[in-house]
Amino acid sequence: MQSLQASNEVSGSDSCMRQIKCPVHNYVKLSSLGCRVVDSRHFQRLRKVKQLGTTPYVWPNASHNRFEHCLGVGHLAREMALQLQRAQPDLGITARDVDCVHVAGLCHDLGHGPMSHVFDSMFMPKAKPDKAWQHEQGSELMFDDLITAKKIDMPDADRRFIKALIAGEPKQCNPDEKPFLFDIVANKRNGLDVDKFDYIVRDSLMVGHKVNLDIQRIIGSARVINNEICYDCKEVNNIYKIGENRFELHKMVYNHKTAKAIEYMFIDALLLADPFLKISDSVFNPKRYVHLTDSIMERIEESEDERLAPAQAIFARMHDRDLYRLADFKCFPWKGDDAEYVKANVTASAILAAIRNKFKDGVVDGTWIDLAELTEEDIIVDLTLMHYGMKSKNPLESVRFYKKSEPSRSFKARNGDYSTLRPPVFAEYKLQIYSKKSLYVGVVQHGYRALCESNLSLADILMTPDDDGEDEPDWSLRAMSPTLTEPSTPKITPLGSIDNVAPIDAGKKRAFGRTKSHNQTMTVPASYGHGSPVGSVDPKTPAKRSYSALEEPVSPSPAGKKLKRG
Repeated sequence: MQSLQASNEVSGSDSCMRQIKCPVHNYVKLSSLGCRVVDSRHFQRLRKVKQLGTTPYVWPNASHNRFEHCLGVGHLAREMALQLQRAQPDLGITARDVDCVHVAGLCHDLGHGPMSHVFDSMFMPKAKPDKAWQHEQGSELMFDDLITAKKIDMPDADRRFIKALIAGEPKQCNPDEKPFLFDIVANKRNGLDVDKFDYIVRDSLMVGHKVNLDIQRIIGSARVINNEICYDCKEVNNIYKIGENRFELHKMVYNHKTAKAIEYMFIDALLLADPFLKISDSVFNPKRYVHLTDSIMERIEESEDERLAPAQAIFARMHDRDLYRLADFKCFPWKGDDAEYVKANVTASAILAAIRNKFKDGVVDGTWIDLAELTEEDIIVDLTLMHYGMKSKNPLESVRFYKKSEPSRSFKARNGDYSTLRPPVFAEYKLQIYSKKSLYVGVVQHGYRALCESNLSLADILMTPDDDGEDEPDWSLRAMSPTLTEPSTPKITPLGSIDNVAPIDAGKKRAFGRTKSHNQTMTVPASYGHGSPVGSVDPKTPAKRSYSALEEPVSPSPAGKKLKRG
């Protein structure tokens, strides 16, 4: 086999062996080495791994796979390398460099598990809490096995270079490699890479929200200045739109309430099946991992092993749309250590304790509900950071640009140079509270809100000040008044009369401030249970229960006694 090192000459690097029609990039081009990589069991496996995980349950057409995405990233990586090679021959980019960048783009997501990020960011941390496993590690493992299985004669230096490109870590390979090439596939400098170029355009298209973003124009303007890929200053707004669209996708699509609920159901089912199927162990064995795809769901469902019945019941609920229900949510800005405080104090156990304290006798809005059946495991607290690509920073702060009149000098885009209409902070958090049992949606919401109201710091973060205009000055009066009125002596209030330790209520004035309230779009009665009619009945009469696939019917009990399973 011909090694990559044997084809170091620049000539011929622009040739391709195959073109594949693509709805995003028109035609995706593959080199001869790229064809060998794609024509492997490891790469073809990606046809069965959803790019957006559970999102197709909300947007049916968003059922594209990692296969198409990796083809697109490999194509754009190759186009970027060729653009730099043509525009700046003095960079010394060889055909070997182009091939390595191309293969890195193709293989960057080889390690994704079932439902993509759902598997590595949600399932693996729970299944293997002692293993800090990420899909990039899986990609490196699968890449090595692919090269061996296909008998591709690739020098060890090239293998390490490709894996370093996938990780975005120059230290993992030969120090003589060109540093700017690490900006192409996994850019750790500013997050502006071809992976992001592809998924933003592709995902937006598949959910029916096509973005007007000319990726080819951006790539065509790329130049290397001081070992960093820079862009024509005319592309400032286009590049800003990349970060803006990234944020919108995370806010509206990736963290959609229903898709997120189904994610948790999928993970719960896998965790129930893992002790018997050893799903989490397969990530360390490429011979097993190559067979682990989204089809694990069907594998569990069709099994006759009674031990998998609990997992099968959750999948049955997914099919019947008996989903985990969103009880409440709140967005709050990136500010200091607010997120860490929320993470530490808004927990399932804290919400459950607030519920037990608020509804001590089990009577909720005149209805008796058996709160003993609500456990900590039935409450989900999901906290997600959403940003433009660089957390709280403007993504343009880390990107450098050039002018055509001075192509060798780079600079940062200043705010007034391109626009002043930019947010003060480029990140926010989304807190979502779920109930796994639909009967308790209202109870969980009121328990969460009671928790916030009992904690001044949580109230400041998670409750919104009511702006009714009472505290706003009437500026029109100032214009009419020729003189200023001397301020009166403030009335002294005894310290003992100030109620500064009582719980904050949604309708009560805070000391030295306005009233605060919860998310008004989500407010429901405490007795609300999705899909289960709950009316004003005798407090001692059990509320109607909506039965899930995991629950058995319960027999009505005499008044005042706890419900027991029949």
